[in-house]
Amino acid sequence: MGTFGIALPVYAQPNPQSVLDHADEDQANWLTYGRTYSEQRFSPLQQITTENAHDLKLAWHFDLDTNRGQEGTPLIVNGVMYATTNWSKLKALDAATGKLLWDYDPKVPGNVADRGCCDTVNRGAAYYNGKIFWGTFDGRLIAVDAKTGKLVWSVNTIPQDAALGRQKSYTVDGAPRIAKGRVIIGNGGAEFGARGFVSAYDAETGKLDWRFFTVPNAENKPDGAPSDKILMSKAYPTWSAKGAWKQQGGGGTVWDSIVYDPVTDLIYLGVGNGSPWNYKFRSEGKGDNLFLGSIVAIRPETGEYVWHFQETPMDQWDYTSVQQIMTLDMPVNGVMRHVIVHAPKNGFFYVLDAKTGEFISGKNYTYVNWAKGLDPKTGRPIYNPNALWTETGKPWYGIPGDLGGHNFAAMSYDPQTKLVYIPQQQVPFVYSPQVGGFKPHPDSWNLGLDMSKIGLVNDGSPENNALVKQFYNDLKGSIVAWDPQKQQAAFTIPHKGPWNGGILTTAGNVLFQGLADGTFHAYNATTGQDLYSFPAQSAIIAPPVTYLAHGKQYVAVEVGWGGIYPLFLGSAARTSGWTVNHSRVIAFSLDGKDKLPPENNKGYLPVKPPAEYDPSKTADGYFQFQTFCAGCHGDNVESGEVLPDLRWSGAIRSQDGFYNVVGRGALTAYGMDRFDKSMTPEQIEHIRQFIIKRANDTYQSEVDARKNKDQIPENTNQAPINSSNGQK
Repeated sequence: MGTFGIALPVYAQPNPQSVLDHADEDQANWLTYGRTYSEQRFSPLQQITTENAHDLKLAWHFDLDTNRGQEGTPLIVNGVMYATTNWSKLKALDAATGKLLWDYDPKVPGNVADRGCCDTVNRGAAYYNGKIFWGTFDGRLIAVDAKTGKLVWSVNTIPQDAALGRQKSYTVDGAPRIAKGRVIIGNGGAEFGARGFVSAYDAETGKLDWRFFTVPNAENKPDGAPSDKILMSKAYPTWSAKGAWKQQGGGGTVWDSIVYDPVTDLIYLGVGNGSPWNYKFRSEGKGDNLFLGSIVAIRPETGEYVWHFQETPMDQWDYTSVQQIMTLDMPVNGVMRHVIVHAPKNGFFYVLDAKTGEFISGKNYTYVNWAKGLDPKTGRPIYNPNALWTETGKPWYGIPGDLGGHNFAAMSYDPQTKLVYIPQQQVPFVYSPQVGGFKPHPDSWNLGLDMSKIGLVNDGSPENNALVKQFYNDLKGSIVAWDPQKQQAAFTIPHKGPWNGGILTTAGNVLFQGLADGTFHAYNATTGQDLYSFPAQSAIIAPPVTYLAHGKQYVAVEVGWGGIYPLFLGSAARTSGWTVNHSRVIAFSLDGKDKLPPENNKGYLPVKPPAEYDPSKTADGYFQFQTFCAGCHGDNVESGEVLPDLRWSGAIRSQDGFYNVVGRGALTAYGMDRFDKSMTPEQIEHIRQFIIKRANDTYQSEVDARKNKDQIPENTNQAPINSSNGQK
């Protein structure tokens, strides 16, 4: 018997796989990323109910050592919480008190921050046979002893071989999964040029077992991998004989969802977007480009291909299919079937047969304008011709945008209500083709888009004013309580803005979610009624978990504002629920007695900028900034307050000082890489001139806004109309 008065797994067992197979029977712990292999994120705990949820109180908090985005799902094993945090760190905490037991810092080099599109986040760890496994942003997979935190093994998951071409910017921020003694891990990097793959390592030794590539190699030659046969025979013919994919890798990275299903004994891979995004450049506008935007099923022992279903053929919108894959049993035409349910970025909710991949049904769970629906027999999208922007050559105002109708924030299923709760979002994006052919840049995103059109200058023209107004009117988020049998919403819970946290449901008929406005909520799972709200002092984008400690139910969540939405879309992010960042883990119980320290709500305060700048240099400075800098420091130099707001930086006051940071890498230890190999000193100086211009343009409005209850203005004189790439 364990600490909690019920049978618990011990740190090492003769059959450790059985522990995970029966995770649903262990109510006290949270043993896998989605609690069980089904990844339904439903807990049978019911001490907290709709009747007493209003009595919840803060039980403990643990402040983290980085104020960047926190997206992790903590594991709870034998009374210990294992939480992965930004920069790929791991904290082992007493689950009842929040006391730090030990921690592990893999010391990810700061200069790798710009190898990923979307913050140096980490989404979680895996547990197996007394060990904790997680990936690092620089591409390692680490195993430590669960009791002591001592290193057991570490491997580099990114092979340096010809199969990957020239790509060096792979990152790992997703949670690994366990399948039959193997640790399965993917990676990200499609925005920089990547060829996707997933690797399986022996959990005891760290030895590579197999690797499955998700797109073919440029020469259509074997990789010596289990994916060879299917890629060479079926996938390669769906790509053009020429195209940028042969230099950029094609994309298809598996940066989030990997699921093992013991019912079918299959691993499901959620495959990402193309590289570059521009379908005309990537594949000459030809073919479906398998396996982009697909779910692919493979065998856990060998990595052998079994089936696939492509949700977004010809992807040109960054509509990845890496969003959470969930399995459940539900009646279909009166017959109970084991199915996959999926709400990817493209805005459609899919029901597939889990064994065969057969398309059962699909319906949009959010507003979409890129497709008119799905073919009822095949599930193939019925395209809106105007949305095929690479064919028309015209800009396209797309909804969902590239952030998707649903992104990495975890959804949940409640077998009592039989509803899937989706953290839905709506962030438009204007897809504007890059003119003059594909021109890749080193150390930056290579999308095949006109990066100088990412932001829209609010010049006072009726056309621009209308588009800016439309963008802000279209910006929204909600919980959609989706009935997968009827393929319709039972109800919605509207939120102030998008980019909210993941969802947890419990047998107490309560669902939990944190929001971008810095509050944590408990809702009635049947009606959507808001039962409880807690001011967490910082936006929440991570999913909650629940567990028992000494017989008492706790609900915990990581707090921390970050990811690509606030990094890139700073202006919009701040108008839809912005809070100053305070990264921590917080836990609630019905008898909690903790309280948070005083809140800092000032953020990066405006500093009077230099008055003079050279207008002849700002146009090129804008182009260079949008190409190399905007992904971290904000569209048009408007920060979302996760990273420093460059408008108020002291570095812009000196040409040499600015070059020391941007060109020579004076701050690489803090995540600011050097760009002297990517830009000339003149181009870097043009960026400085552009930043000074933007600082002067916006200084007074920022000062005035802080006089008005410290709120950020809804529009400064240059408003973004685009989001950025999905979280990877």
